[in-house]
Amino acid sequence: MPTNPTRDRINPEIIDTTPTRRPSWIKVRAPSGENYKNLQNLMRGGSLHTVCEEAGCPNLGECWGSGTATFLMLGDICTRTCGFCDVKHGRPALLDWNEPERVAQAVRKMNLKHAVITSVNRDERRDGGAPIFAMVIRRIRQLQPGCSIEVLIPDFKGRIEALRIVMAARPEILNHNVETVPRLFKQVQPQDRYEWSEKVLSHARQLDSDVLTKSGIMVGLGETYQEVQATMRDLRDWGVDILTIGQYLQPSRKHLPIQRYYHLEEFSALKDYGLALGFKWVESAPLVRSSYHAGEQVRELSAIHRHLYP
Repeated sequence: MPTNPTRDRINPEIIDTTPTRRPSWIKVRAPSGENYKNLQNLMRGGSLHTVCEEAGCPNLGECWGSGTATFLMLGDICTRTCGFCDVKHGRPALLDWNEPERVAQAVRKMNLKHAVITSVNRDERRDGGAPIFAMVIRRIRQLQPGCSIEVLIPDFKGRIEALRIVMAARPEILNHNVETVPRLFKQVQPQDRYEWSEKVLSHARQLDSDVLTKSGIMVGLGETYQEVQATMRDLRDWGVDILTIGQYLQPSRKHLPIQRYYHLEEFSALKDYGLALGFKWVESAPLVRSSYHAGEQVRELSAIHRHLYP
């Protein structure tokens, strides 16, 4: 097991574990600027959704200000009720088969070099909406050649046939977040199962070893530091290449409370631990979210992992 000198030097007595006040190192930039307004108008005009808005991402100002966004597909109503997520849940409308065209057109208008596509859960469908993912990947390839594509997919209840539909379209990055440690799964995401995440991530590598795999963990929900490390080891054993670790921030009083804030030194130590485990890339900081610096990840790793698909 990799050791971590940085972690060994951390003195627990200096780490603020009380969730009553947000630490000074967590500063969220308010959305503003011309690029932000242009992107907001583009989303409204195209009847598009972004996880940036729907999930209340703290990096919305930074990312939209630089002209990047994570598109939310399969509608904006999720069939699951995760305790950390601010996306609406309930009974969704029928799938909109024109949605991939609108997203691809937006990618072209934004002239993106890297597009991130995610979705709500659609558990009422056996395929989980996987064909929509495949359609948008292929359409972006047609309209914006050279644009790399990352898909952040649901677990599809562990159904490999749904995963196979997405993988056949060959995204550059296949992302699925475990979100938390196994012990807290039922509390944090009651309709999810850890073994479904394992099936999706491990089989993605088996289906196409050229596609980079990625996952993410939130901290501050009541897990122990050792449980985070154990989950990181699981992810690496499943063949995950890229890992993101960020602080959980409570979207509203209706959501799960923050159990504690991690110190900057802990995030740094987790990054070192992840790199020692063999992850190709680790983003670990309070405001890191799944698509944070996604374009940098694919550009640098593709140069050494494989060439971008034409």
